[in-house]
Amino acid sequence: MPKLNYSQLASQIKVWGSELGFQQIAITDADLDNYAKYLSAWIDNNYHGAMTYMAENHEKRCHPEQLHPGTIRIITARMDYSVSKSNSLHPIQQRDRAYVSRYARGRDYHKLVRKRLQQLADKIEEAAGPFGYRAFVDSAPVLERALAEKSGMGWIGKNTMLINKNAGSWFFLGELFTDLPLPIDDRDSDHCGSCAACLDICPTQAFVGPKVLDATRCISYLTIELRGSIPEEFRKPMGNRIFGCDDCQLVCPWNKFTQISEETDFSPRHNLDDAKLIELFQWTEQEFFLKTSGSPIRRIGYECWLRNIAVALGNANTNEETITALKASLNHPSKLVREHVQWALEQHGQRTG
Repeated sequence: MPKLNYSQLASQIKVWGSELGFQQIAITDADLDNYAKYLSAWIDNNYHGAMTYMAENHEKRCHPEQLHPGTIRIITARMDYSVSKSNSLHPIQQRDRAYVSRYARGRDYHKLVRKRLQQLADKIEEAAGPFGYRAFVDSAPVLERALAEKSGMGWIGKNTMLINKNAGSWFFLGELFTDLPLPIDDRDSDHCGSCAACLDICPTQAFVGPKVLDATRCISYLTIELRGSIPEEFRKPMGNRIFGCDDCQLVCPWNKFTQISEETDFSPRHNLDDAKLIELFQWTEQEFFLKTSGSPIRRIGYECWLRNIAVALGNANTNEETITALKASLNHPSKLVREHVQWALEQHGQRTG
């Protein structure tokens, strides 16, 4: 049996990746020592908040070979998800409409990207024979952005997002941990320069500094990860953002190079790119679970869904329709929902006590 040409295989893997719908495939080694100290400092400062999973499995997170024994190379993959080239802030200024982070408007990306990674692994196995591998898509202790940066897929910007000079930052990442001694790709340099647009735009001033995010102040954390009461100091700055926040990406100059996704799964469903807050607030629990089937939104649950929209309605235009919708939930079974509804009504000058 002829000796395997790993350079040729690496080139072929990138071709297969493109054929499977990935916009970029790159390869790196498993050495993350240069990133470990930054993760440790971030955890020590409690910037992870209620995301306790970020403080767990530190060794596996920083040593991929411990997460999947035998790993010596990581094949990183990028898949664009934006369905619009517009990076306008206008939707955030529409106070009576909901803002849902772009990545969550369509179907959940995890299954789609993982399926494609498995198909890529199958093609590699056909060419190279049985090999050790494991696919990951934001579902295990993996430093995705660090691995992607090391592989040359882009650089971690001041907003902590991975930025690609040809595509901006509207994309998903996935990885194949493997025991194949593939040649690695060169790392890209940082191209943020003196730009601080992302740091300046943050509604809650969640950035402690360049590349350092205090997640406990981030609207994405508050609307998705936090399960309790949203601190009052952040409710007004949340505006109409009911699931996630894209501000730091919308203002990034590199997103003028946004590439439109051809994946139909990423197209908005249930009008989530332009829905009225009141309409979403009036979804029953059954409607919520029905309409968020296969969506990243489902993971926050109905109670937090109502909590988030109540805050947004508190920031909406004062009118009879908004006040009526809020008052209808004053006696909601959930104490969490009631608290945020009461706050919202008070923003419109309505006494609730």
